[in-house]
Amino acid sequence: MEFKLISIAALVAFYGCYFIKMFRQKKQGIQTDQIGKGKAGFVKFVEVTMKAVAVLAFAAGLVSIFIGISHSPAAVRVIGAVMSVAGTIVFIAAVRTMRDSWRAGVSKTDKTELITNGIYQISRNPAFLGFDLLYIGTLLMFFNWILCVLTVFAVIMYHLQIVSVEEEFLLAAFGNEYLQYKKKVCRYIGRKR
Repeated sequence: MEFKLISIAALVAFYGCYFIKMFRQKKQGIQTDQIGKGKAGFVKFVEVTMKAVAVLAFAAGLVSIFIGISHSPAAVRVIGAVMSVAGTIVFIAAVRTMRDSWRAGVSKTDKTELITNGIYQISRNPAFLGFDLLYIGTLLMFFNWILCVLTVFAVIMYHLQIVSVEEEFLLAAFGNEYLQYKKKVCRYIGRKR
């Protein structure tokens, strides 16, 4: 029962942050959801597929939580709970640090700033890291093969979004400033020497 409560609390906090931020930005005239909008080819494919698999992984996670069956040992479930909570904290810190520069997907028309402070000093992609930790944590707590396949697919699509869409966009938008930042901070976690 405690794993269900931890999972539900993590999901509510995580997606509560996501949708509250989206609603607040909408009130300011900012279109937060840029996934697949104004894009073509591989970039559109990556963004739309990423969004679809994220929804499917979320749904499979919810079903898994409410069914409550897990083939994971207790120690693995505890690690999953810690990862889910950590992912939620990391995501909320990322969204708060980004302020009004936060978008879901990239927007070539919106003028944003390159954020390198706060949690972005130890991760270039803390929001994606948060998603990964939340989804993998849920998987570890409520392991089943459908959730496993969808979680792995979601993590792969998030990675493709970073390396094939986000990094190219940031390089084009911020040039040398982004290159210097990239030299100092790792893609997921850690600082470089």
